[in-house]
Amino acid sequence: MPHLGILAANPDGAARCFLRYCRAGAAQLSGHTYPDVSLDYIGFGHHLQAWRRGDLGAVATSLARSVDRLAASGADFFVCPDNTVHLVLDTMGSDLALPGIHIVQAVADEARAAGRRRVGVLGTAFTTGSDLYRDRLGAAGIEVETPAPEDAQRLDEIIFGELVDGAASEPSRAWGVEVVRGLADRGCDAVALASTELPLLLAPEDSPLPVIDSTTVLADRALDVALAETPLPTWRGGRHAGLRSAPT
Repeated sequence: MPHLGILAANPDGAARCFLRYCRAGAAQLSGHTYPDVSLDYIGFGHHLQAWRRGDLGAVATSLARSVDRLAASGADFFVCPDNTVHLVLDTMGSDLALPGIHIVQAVADEARAAGRRRVGVLGTAFTTGSDLYRDRLGAAGIEVETPAPEDAQRLDEIIFGELVDGAASEPSRAWGVEVVRGLADRGCDAVALASTELPLLLAPEDSPLPVIDSTTVLADRALDVALAETPLPTWRGGRHAGLRSAPT
């Protein structure tokens, strides 16, 4: 079976992806067995400081190094359970050492399979202020809505001020529900949790809209590859490589 490599850019997202992959694999294969998996993590703080000073080249070098180390561990393909980091993965000028599953493509495929037409996207200000989701969901025929600028800024503060430390306050959770209710009022038929820590803020049972959890979707797609239910991915970085359009 293909060996998965997890490129960790933040601890909570990587841990959730790893656990989902292992537990879902064990459920399918039984006997506490699941396909091989390796994880490589270069501290989140290094990436964050480079982001804040605008040195995306340093982030790209660090990410490529992680993929190299995953390849050396025997991995056949990789996933990165961090949405914002895909902004840099999409700019890679040379192929990464392994093919990978693009987290936004996984969300787009999930949304399209569920018949979604307009998806609200919650994430860091880096993510919601970019075309990361509009590109790939748009290619799948799905419109994207994001929170109002002041809500996007507050969400960013909650992600970096609470969620990256593994917790969310009750006022923040209540506020998050109201943000999703506003997206529903704007015609959204689902909400994508486009930050891998966001399940700490918004539980599916509390959400006014159906939830697409990017971490869970990514882990499930990786397991499909490992169990040979889908072929190995071909994307090795770059913005449009592997971009799939909606059927005509």
